[in-house]
Amino acid sequence: MIDAANYRAEEALPDGRPVVIRSQRPDDRDGYLAALKRVSADTLYRRFFVAKRWFSADEAHRFLDIDFVSQVALVAEVEESGKRALIGSSRYIVVQPGRAEVAFTVIDAYQRMGIGSVLLHHLALIGEQAGVKEFIAEVLADNTAMLRVFEHSGLHPRETRHGSVVDVTMRLPLEHPGVDS
Repeated sequence: MIDAANYRAEEALPDGRPVVIRSQRPDDRDGYLAALKRVSADTLYRRFFVAKRWFSADEAHRFLDIDFVSQVALVAEVEESGKRALIGSSRYIVVQPGRAEVAFTVIDAYQRMGIGSVLLHHLALIGEQAGVKEFIAEVLADNTAMLRVFEHSGLHPRETRHGSVVDVTMRLPLEHPGVDS
């Protein structure tokens, strides 16, 4: 059984540099604040549907205090100039038994490098073992990069468009290469 609260895996960026995918920790607050400064207003808008640069104490509490049962959060971390830097985050929140909403943010300098796909893969591994049968997401229709991540995820996404928003539903388990589902 995967211990979501202590999850850690190592992947590689396209240039070969290692990226650590790990559970979000309570002490990641400063890393999130530093990452927030490196995210464009457009990226923030695509994640939160509003380009906000501050969060209330209650919002920060809900974002950072994770129980790893009803909510699981992973971060992507790399080494930059000898220091660890958060470059992406993902989470799922169980909205009803067997169903969880997913969300992702990757700082602009690391977009289109596969970080979102890697984060989704690891969330799916954890979710599958935790009994999640379906991931759902709301994505802005012009966020084609995120829609492509879902399309190529192996989770058989179904899309329903509602104006400028696309509701995406994906079923778990994750398809494993060479294994019939």
